[in-house]
Amino acid sequence: MKKKIGNNLSLKILSLAIAILVWLLVVNINNPISTKSFIVSDVELLNEAYIDADGKMCMQDEEQVPIRVTIKAQRKILDRISLNDIRAVADLQQAVSLKTDPVMVPITVSCGRISADNIEVSPQNMSLHLEDKDTQEFVVNVNTNNTKPDRGYEIGALTSNPEKIKITGPVSLINKIDKVNASIDVDGAMEDVTQETDVKIIDKNGEEFTDTDMGYLNVSKVYVTAKLWKVQSNVRISAEYSGTPAAGYQVESIMTTPNVISIAGSEDALASLKEQNNTIWLPGSVADISDRNSDFEEKINISDYLPDGLKLTSDSSEDVFVRVNILPEGSNVCEVPTKNIIVNDSPEGMQVSFDTAKIEIRVKKTSDDLADLTEGDIKASIDLKGMSEGSYEVPVSIEIPKGYELVDEVTTGVEISKISTADESN
Repeated sequence: MKKKIGNNLSLKILSLAIAILVWLLVVNINNPISTKSFIVSDVELLNEAYIDADGKMCMQDEEQVPIRVTIKAQRKILDRISLNDIRAVADLQQAVSLKTDPVMVPITVSCGRISADNIEVSPQNMSLHLEDKDTQEFVVNVNTNNTKPDRGYEIGALTSNPEKIKITGPVSLINKIDKVNASIDVDGAMEDVTQETDVKIIDKNGEEFTDTDMGYLNVSKVYVTAKLWKVQSNVRISAEYSGTPAAGYQVESIMTTPNVISIAGSEDALASLKEQNNTIWLPGSVADISDRNSDFEEKINISDYLPDGLKLTSDSSEDVFVRVNILPEGSNVCEVPTKNIIVNDSPEGMQVSFDTAKIEIRVKKTSDDLADLTEGDIKASIDLKGMSEGSYEVPVSIEIPKGYELVDEVTTGVEISKISTADESN
């Protein structure tokens, strides 16, 4: 009986050992020890104050070899590890030497509960360059980044608070800074807009600083404000002239091109403009006609003559042409519609169109007793004999009553083209 019990105990122990062995085999087959590698691009620098005390800052070597972290663990554990679980640090106090260039700083990597013995990092050192620390002050340029307010509004003023900022960083980066820009989104806005925004730094080659470069700089955010002004259309331009034309000549008229513009302005400025009958007045100094005996034209920048608080709309040209028509005394200008011009010898199978809707005819009276001519007193004609398809500037024959004479020869632009038929167009 005792022998039987002893045999059973031996069998039980043997069975347990076999079961444990089988379990270990199953575990190792289904969840084996393996390795997994990660490329770490973000290495945290510790104790930067260690070099800051000497007025230095560090920048990563552009030729730094990518840092590869290899972790050894069971497969199921590795499957749950991501790059976010890995922390790589480089302690400047552990630098091999601060007098070398580059400075080599040991890299330490941790990953949750993974033992340091099961973490391998290559290369083991981070390559850094030490540079002098510098601080400079820059004006903030504000823009709307191509966004526009609602129709009927314009940007009256763009301001930054603060208007200038101090930027601290490695001297090589500070010396590359050309502009500091801040953008504000005014898309569809109908009232003033204020936004807090990061600045963008532009280098002297016109390129924006990369995120890596920005990471080395100490830059504060700014508040940007866009003041919106209402748009006033159909604002008239009225011009004056100064001086006296040559003897025997007179000023027939003064006009501007364009003669109406659209402007934007503050409430007070628009109210003042309304009191001026929505008219911008140009002083006589813009057109000095002293001793002139022919027409005079001057190009001006209308923005130079806008009152404070007013500006041109963004789609308007600043150029305005001021024209003073100067004629012999006793002369006047008649306008004749080109539709009234008789066309002689029009080429067969051709059609004729005029470049303008009307032409100017300058006429002088031989006696002060005569009345000024009107459109109906003038007969105009052109002769297209021998002309073919194309564009031409042709003389205009003018017939006027006795007692009047032409001051200038008259020409007009015409376009001669073939008459198209329905069959040809198909």
